[in-house]
Amino acid sequence: MFKNIVTDIFFDLDHTLWDFEKNSALTFKKILTGNNIDIELPDFLEIYIPTNLAFWKLYREERITKSELRHQRLKTVFDALKYPVHDETINLLSEEYILHLSEYNHLFPNTIEILEYLRPKYNLHIITNGFQEIQEKKLRNANICDYFAHIINSEMAGVKKPNPIIFQLALQKANVLPQKALMIGDSLEADILGAKAVGLHTLHFNVHNDPQHEFCEMIHDLREIKSFL
Repeated sequence: MFKNIVTDIFFDLDHTLWDFEKNSALTFKKILTGNNIDIELPDFLEIYIPTNLAFWKLYREERITKSELRHQRLKTVFDALKYPVHDETINLLSEEYILHLSEYNHLFPNTIEILEYLRPKYNLHIITNGFQEIQEKKLRNANICDYFAHIINSEMAGVKKPNPIIFQLALQKANVLPQKALMIGDSLEADILGAKAVGLHTLHFNVHNDPQHEFCEMIHDLREIKSFL
């Protein structure tokens, strides 16, 4: 579908290549146990996962700061579980979470296979809303950093996906026209609609069981990329 059209592929990182939920769960298991927080991990994650996504949406929309995101997502979970935790402990957990998250480096199935398949044929890049210091560690520790020519993050761009500025910066750094570029990501709002607004081709990696839509093709396994490229 994109053969002979696309020269450059931009990937999102979290929830697309790097298995955020699995790595996040392992991190919380470590820090909750280490700080004697007596909450069952499944109970914690049941509330944390949707809460985190909701706060990231607020962060993308510039409605909260990075520090508010990191603090409030945890406070909201503990409040919902009616588990009393001092703000100092929440701040400590937040710092430890960021410190240890990149120690776990589970990738989605077939990530290496598809990167190996694509690398000889296309220029590969990352566009991520994640924090620069931790995203770079994730890429290095997961041994996938060398696959990508350019890694564009929201702190570098000064805006977050779906803001067109971050996609325009990515195109500029890669020296490629939007009609020759493909964005692959998990977020309909941030990755797909954001990239399409700038003129990129798009492919939706549906890991959140989003409903079908007409904006672009949808895949559920990274290996399916081969049928498009």
